Amino acid sequence: MTLPLPSSRNARVDIVVQGSLPATGGVVSSCTLVRDGAHVMVVDPGMAPGVAAILQPLAALGVQPDDVTEVILTHHHPDHAMHAGHFPNAAVHDHWAIYRGTDWEHSEGDGREVSPSVRLARTPGHTAEDLAVLIGTPEGIVACTHAWYEEGSPIEDEEPEDAEQMRASRAAIREVADRIIPGHGPAFRPSEPKSR
Repeated sequence: MTLPLPSSRNARVDIVVQGSLPATGGVVSSCTLVRDGAHVMVVDPGMAPGVAAILQPLAALGVQPDDVTEVILTHHHPDHAMHAGHFPNAAVHDHWAIYRGTDWEHSEGDGREVSPSVRLARTPGHTAEDLAVLIGTPEGIVACTHAWYEEGSPIEDEEPEDAEQMRASRAAIREVADRIIPGHGPAFRPSEPKSR
């Protein structure tokens, strides 16, 4: 599996909400702000203590809900999508379409260029529809993905739809990513050296 890389490396990435899966409950999904020129993107605005836990950090970064041009969903589980509707001007991207207001444009997610520095790549495993958001930054490639709950989480603990596909997706992401933002944990750097 070879993942499509962004053509530019000009994006800025800020983690808005750091995801977690505490043993005592209280699921929180990682939510990320990506800015690339005129594009202001929010990745996985999902479960958080409340919508303010997403909107307040965005405001501290100078971003209001009306400023967001795209929302990107790595997959359709509610814990990653439940606050997508709080960005009224945003086109919403998923694995098979782009949604704008009442318009539904069929568009294959694999390889979709959202901006010059942001490409989507199909990375099945957790679900068959999972996408990795590959972001070109001056420091390297950042991947927002649900191929990991958190760094070091064994595939068996993730209860994937397809464990073999998840192994292949993880290997492909490690091949290109300099930094990984997992679905429910802090960002980490993959240990394997890049071949690119």
